Amino acid sequence: MDTTKAKFDPNQLTFKEGLERIKHASKEAGIKLGHGILTSRDRDVLKVTNLLKVDNIPDGFQKWQLPISLERPSQMYISAGAPFTKVPEHSHNDGDGIRFIMSGSIFYKGRELTAGDWMFIPAGEPYSFEVGPFGTLMCYCYCCCCAGRELYRGDEVINPGTQLIP
Repeated sequence: MDTTKAKFDPNQLTFKEGLERIKHASKEAGIKLGHGILTSRDRDVLKVTNLLKVDNIPDGFQKWQLPISLERPSQMYISAGAPFTKVPEHSHNDGDGIRFIMSGSIFYKGRELTAGDWMFIPAGEPYSFEVGPFGTLMCYCYCCCCAGRELYRGDEVINPGTQLIP
């Protein structure tokens, strides 16, 4: 019998049970969710993320449940930022959001977030950041729409996942 398939079952918990798991681990780590911006580099977040390590995975992987959830329908974006670009202080008032750094880096409150890091921003929480020296490629998901009204009508075909900023 293949023990890998017997060990890996992505349906062990319901979505609601997964939310309860986050609440329990956050309480144990002393983190109050929904209050302030969290990043993968925060000491308390690292503690709760380690509590949320998952062993229900295929061989050859490691997995951690993040100590956040988006409570409403959300929209996904990919953005590429040129080196040293400063994003002014702003907020997303309609809903929470999370940014994943795919390449390059950003600086938030003096801390560099690099590929594999993330940043959770509660609705209405003001923040700003600066792009690192090699630019950045980010994926972000918001429970709001932060797009402009007009559709892009350019002639070129762009694959956002490979967009390079000089």
